[in-house]
Amino acid sequence: MAEQHHEARIGPNAILQVAAALRALEDEETARRCFDAAGLSRWFEHPPEEMVPETTVAALHQRVRRELGPERAERVMLDAGERTGEYVLNNRIPAPIRTLLRVLPPLLAGPLLLKAISQHAWTFVGSGQLTIRRGQPCLLDLAHNPVIADEQAEGPVCHWHAAAFEQLFRSLVNDRSTIRETQCAAAGDESCRFELHYR
Repeated sequence: MAEQHHEARIGPNAILQVAAALRALEDEETARRCFDAAGLSRWFEHPPEEMVPETTVAALHQRVRRELGPERAERVMLDAGERTGEYVLNNRIPAPIRTLLRVLPPLLAGPLLLKAISQHAWTFVGSGQLTIRRGQPCLLDLAHNPVIADEQAEGPVCHWHAAAFEQLFRSLVNDRSTIRETQCAAAGDESCRFELHYR
C-alpha cells in the first residue's frame, strides 16, 4: 500500500485574521480580490475553523504582497499578526498561565513563553523548523518557512510571524518587547531570523 502524504497545517488565524486586517485597512473589494486570486474564495465567505494546509497560507500571504505592494502589505500583515497574537492570548493560553507570566519578572517570564512557543510552533510555522537561541537578543531561526516558499523579495517579509510573537511578548512579558526580522529566506538568506528583545 502506498504511503499517504499529509501536508503540514497551520492555524486558521493565518487566514481569517488576514481577512480582518484587509477589511480594516483596505476595503471589502480588495480583501475579496486577494482571496479570489489566491484560490480561497470559499474562505472569504466562510472562514476556516480548523487547521489549514500550509500551502493555502502561503498562497494568501504571498498574494497580499503581490496585490498591495511592500508598504501596504506590511501594514496589513503586521495588523493580521497582532490580531493572531491577541487571539492566541485570549483563547489558547489559560488564564492562570497568563496571570503567572504577567507577575513574573521578564527574566523569568520570557524563557517560559519561549518554551511554550517552541512546543506549539507548528501552529505558526507548519513544516518549518523553529530554533530558539536564548541570549540578548534572543534569536528565533525559522528554517524552511513554508509561508514564503518560492517567494523572492528584496528584504524581510515575514511580518505576520513577527507581529504575532511580538504581541504575545508585549502582553505577557514586557510591554516594550520588540521582534524584528533581520534575515529572510525570501531575500536569499538561509533562514528567516528574528531578533527578540524582551528584558
